[in-house]
Parts: sequence; C-alpha cells; structure tokens
Amino acid sequence: MSSHLIACTPAHGHVLPLLQVARHLIERGDEVTFLTSARYAERVVAAGARFVALPAAADIDLDDADSAFPERKGLTGTAALRFDMSNLFVRPGVAQLATLRTVLAERRIDSVLAEPLFLGAALLQQLPRGERPPVIALGIFPLGVGSRDAAPFGLGIAPMAGPIGRLRNAALRTIAERVIFRRVQKEAEDLARQETGRGLGGFILDWAGRADAYVQFTVEEFEYPRSDLPSTVHFAGSLPAAPSAHELPEWWGDLDAGAPVVHVTQGTIANSDFSQLVQPTIDALRDSDVLVVASTGGRPLGDLSSDLPANARVAEYLPYDALLPKVDVMVTNGGYGGVQQALRHEIPLVVAGRTEDKVEVCARVAWSGAGVDLRTQTAAAADVRAAVHRVLNEPSFRSNASRIGRALRAADPWQTLDRVIDARATPRDAAPGPDRHPVSDQIPDAERR
Repeated sequence: MSSHLIACTPAHGHVLPLLQVARHLIERGDEVTFLTSARYAERVVAAGARFVALPAAADIDLDDADSAFPERKGLTGTAALRFDMSNLFVRPGVAQLATLRTVLAERRIDSVLAEPLFLGAALLQQLPRGERPPVIALGIFPLGVGSRDAAPFGLGIAPMAGPIGRLRNAALRTIAERVIFRRVQKEAEDLARQETGRGLGGFILDWAGRADAYVQFTVEEFEYPRSDLPSTVHFAGSLPAAPSAHELPEWWGDLDAGAPVVHVTQGTIANSDFSQLVQPTIDALRDSDVLVVASTGGRPLGDLSSDLPANARVAEYLPYDALLPKVDVMVTNGGYGGVQQALRHEIPLVVAGRTEDKVEVCARVAWSGAGVDLRTQTAAAADVRAAVHRVLNEPSFRSNASRIGRALRAADPWQTLDRVIDARATPRDAAPGPDRHPVSDQIPDAERR
C-alpha cells in the first residue's frame, strides 16, 4: 500500500477529475490525502480520502474569480491571461508550498499528484529529489509541454510543419516569455528562489513537462505531435465518465424519433450567460430538421428564452452516459472533459471558447479534424447553423472523431496511471533518492508515446 498526496486548485472542473483519481487509488488499496479548498471537504471525505484545507491565501474560488478580484471584470485576451496567471495561480503558490511541506512533514507520502495549475507543486519540484517525494503532473486539460514543434501554450495556435513552423514557434515563444508573460515569469522565478533557493527551471507554463512524470488524460491522436516530447509524458486516455443518478426527463423518448440529435452545453461553470452559445444554438437550428438538446448545467430553465422552438428539449442536467450514445453533434464551449467524452463516443464537435484552457481545446478540435472551431466566445446564430450543418454533412468530421474515439476506448487510463505511479513512487522501506525508479525505464514505449 502506498500513500499519495493529491493537490488541486479550488476549481470545480479541476477537483472533480482529481476526485476520480483519488477514488481509483483508494479502491486499489492506497491511502490518499487530498489538498484543496474547504468548499470541497465533504466530497473529498465521501470519496474516502483524508481532507486537508488550503490556507486562506491560496483558497480563491476560481469559479467565481471576479468576486475576489473585481478589477478582473472586462479583461480579455492576453491581459486577462496575465492577470489570471499572476493572481490566481502564481501568488497562491507560496501558501500552497507551505501546506505541502506541512503535510509531508506530518506523514509519509510516496508521491505528490497535482494538476498543472497548482504552482505549489512546481515549487516543490525544484527541491532536491532527496528532500521530497516524486511529483507527478495530472493532465486534465491540454498538454502543457514546451516544444520546438508547437506554439506556446495559451495562444490557441495550431502547429505549422517544417523549418518555417519551427521558426514561427521560436519567435512566438520569445514573445510569450519575454513580452506577454515577462512580468509573470519574473514573479514566479522570484518566488521560486525565495522559497526553494533556485529558479523554476524554465517557462512557468511548461513546468509540468519538467515534473518527475506527466500523465496526460487523452490520446496522442488529440495532441500536437512533438518530436522532442519528454520521455516522462504518458498518454493515458480519457478519464471515464461517472455514472449519473439524474432522472431522465419526460421527453427522453424523443431522442429516438429519428432526427439527428445536436447537444449544446456551456458546462456547469461558464454558464451564467446563455447568450454566448446555448441560446444562439437553439435559435440557429429552430427551423432545421434536427432535435436540439440543451443542458443548463444546473441553472434554472427559466434563464433560457421562453420562446423555445418545437425541436428544442432542455434540462438542468443530462446523464452523459445515457445521452452521448444518442448524439450526432455536440456544440460546446470547449470544456476538456466534455470534449474527451464526446470524442470517446465518436461525436464530431462545434466549439466556441476563448477563456482559460478552452482556447487550446478548441484549437485541437479543429487541428484534429474532429470539428469546427468558431474562434469566438460569443457565437452568432448564423455561424452556429452553418457549422452544425457542415459537421453533419461532411463525412470527414465524423471519420476523424471516430479515429480519436477508437484510440480513447482502446486506452486504459487507470492501468497507465498505476504503472507510472508504481514506477516512480518511493517505496516505504527506502529513502527517496534522485536515481530511484527512473520512470522512462519502467514504462513501455508504446504507452509512453
């Protein structure tokens, strides 16, 4: 039996997938300590893990960041990204690291598992290996690894082949590191030196690629090719969808009436303004020979227009394990988990998201050929209509979604995670050391790439 510490920033979309990881580790007989906001304490305890609360300095509700930082409202583009990186992720890193150190001093921990926006893990990673357990990054959003073959993370720019592409990427990296994120990078470097006596070891958005191991919850088919991909990166496939206990709506039988089913969602967090995507989709397809199925992600149905067309069906929640096998096209703002589940069911996509990691998710949907990226946060009904009909009528989109879906279903995320953890985790009867269990020697090449 091993003991693991899972560290997670206070965001609903981060906590839920890491709770899946916690449950799996507990089911296999391991001990799990889960570090996150007190808002999630009951869920953590219900999963069977030991809960540890983040201190106030690191407990920012990322799902309602505007309340904590009113000056954040109205920021867009790189200004918004810089603000979030500095205030939501870099500055809480000191308090995160202090709590990690406290937990590690109190009990034996064989591995620390963290999602890549938990900067405290990046700081911990900089300590000598003999002073800490291995740090394993869990990729619950697009792969954040710097590469000569890819543009910097956060710009939403697809790869360009050949020498010209590499020159472009190098120029973009210089701009990102020395111009766009220069102050954020300096702040993070200063904090790292203050707390660990050394710098970050590279660009802040790439730190997970320098972790002892990086388990990415997708397949290669959905990620940009990188000829210089670190051997520590392991593609595991998507996390499984949790079975849903929600009751089926009374109109459920309409899904089998024969019309193509178009599902539209803005997820459970970025759904305060349905005029961004849900309402435009309902309006765009009101005269089409499709059935539009919308989920409000828990918000009242009254937040949608009362003028619903005859071909629209709405519910606050919909059970994805039952719904997705019936869907022909998904329209989404680009939540990583939802996109992975759609592709697992070979569903092509129309995506419209420009915030957080969604710009990178949407770019990958378009690059992989599995859907259309509208390249906007607020979609026009005419654009949604054209994109949906294009995805329905051009076979290449479903063909590419099917190709990725087959790869996702063939992958075993838990087996890959177990092998990576077991190869890297410090045995309980041995002191940690820098040369123990080199992960690249323990994981088969086919699983690592």
